[in-house]
Amino acid sequence: MLPSYGVLRGLLQSVIRTKEQQGHDVMGLQEKLTQLPDSYDAMNGFALQLSGLPFREDWPYVEPSGLDEIRTESDPSRPHEIGSLTNEEKASRAETAFLSSLCGCILGKPIEEYPFASLDDVRKALEQTGEWPLDDYISEKMLDVYGRRNISWTETVRGRISYVAPDDDITYTIMGMLLLEKHGIAFTQDDIRKLWLDYLPIQQTWGPERNMLLKAGLESLLPQESNDVSAWPEFLNPGEELCGALIRADAYGYACLGKPELAAELAWRDASWTHRRTGIYGTMFVAAAIAAAPVTQDRLGIFEIALKFVPQRSRFYKIVADSLEEISRAADWIDGYYRIHHKYKEYAACCVYQEVGTLINTLRFAESIGDGICKQVSQGNDTDSFGATSGSILGAYFGPDYLEPRWLEPFGDKIITSMGTFTEGSITRLAKRMAALPSLISDSANPVDARC
Repeated sequence: MLPSYGVLRGLLQSVIRTKEQQGHDVMGLQEKLTQLPDSYDAMNGFALQLSGLPFREDWPYVEPSGLDEIRTESDPSRPHEIGSLTNEEKASRAETAFLSSLCGCILGKPIEEYPFASLDDVRKALEQTGEWPLDDYISEKMLDVYGRRNISWTETVRGRISYVAPDDDITYTIMGMLLLEKHGIAFTQDDIRKLWLDYLPIQQTWGPERNMLLKAGLESLLPQESNDVSAWPEFLNPGEELCGALIRADAYGYACLGKPELAAELAWRDASWTHRRTGIYGTMFVAAAIAAAPVTQDRLGIFEIALKFVPQRSRFYKIVADSLEEISRAADWIDGYYRIHHKYKEYAACCVYQEVGTLINTLRFAESIGDGICKQVSQGNDTDSFGATSGSILGAYFGPDYLEPRWLEPFGDKIITSMGTFTEGSITRLAKRMAALPSLISDSANPVDARC
């Protein structure tokens, strides 16, 4: 069964909007789509036309998606390796980063619900329940005041938590781990395709991830046919600049602590499977930031290093560089939030720019890992995703002494995922596998046989 004409029209409308945001000339295309007949041939031809649109003459940005082109456009002074960590230190920081990401994700999950929150929304609800500033997992009382809640609230609010609940952010970090365990740093996009088919339920994916998984599922009907999977994101793939790839960056940062160049490259390979431009740059940026965090004392310097790995004439570079400047002048984290939010309010949840700014704000003012994830979640938007990402950066930066046991205790060493045949349920064992990734990268010619 092919998608209905209605589904295809909706996808094509979304692609036109995406192309307009990316600087392409879309003049008259919405009208042309309206006049398009209900014909698969006609819609396929129109979709192909959208893949090759010219840019507007006044578009000032240069935003390649290929790795070589990205490197050409990036800062030539970007570091290959920085700092000096022992194998034990790398393992400890990688493990802490993963554990902190679990805490940040579950902290943010109950309030990840449309309409997505701002700091004002979160603060108002917490103040009315006497829980401001946030210093623990979200309470059910806060949700009653907040007025909306994620469907998973019954397993992610304080007093009801007894394990790490299923979440796509955590799933993608585990998927990155599995790729590295199975294939080392030589994994390909075809390896990603196969792994996704084995482990990812379609209902646990969104946007470009669901698009690629659907394409992979259809192509699996004739597995003997060769496919250029690198071309898939160019066709009928709205949302290719959203944060779905960024939340897949963590495992590559863990594996490459002190090696931001390699972290960014591995992140590119994963991100370019589904995303383009900003969607790729955000992923490379986060992976490089995690890799730099344990070996860079200057907190804003971590992000300055990460910014060296993205094209300097891109929207992402311009906005993130400006966000760094704004946050460097902020009096406190509240001031930092409003500086970013007021400038980039249009880029709401999942739109990368504002949320990357809040990550920078969080690390600058965090007093510990727990304090940091509370500050991140309090800033709203995609609270579970960026709660998880901030946890990775905070954990890599601070190390194990700054993660209070009270954040992990409610989980009881139990994690549940929605991943097909993945059966590892122990947080401790899973964290040790994350901790082993830096050593695996050092000996990447001999990847291990990935367990469950």
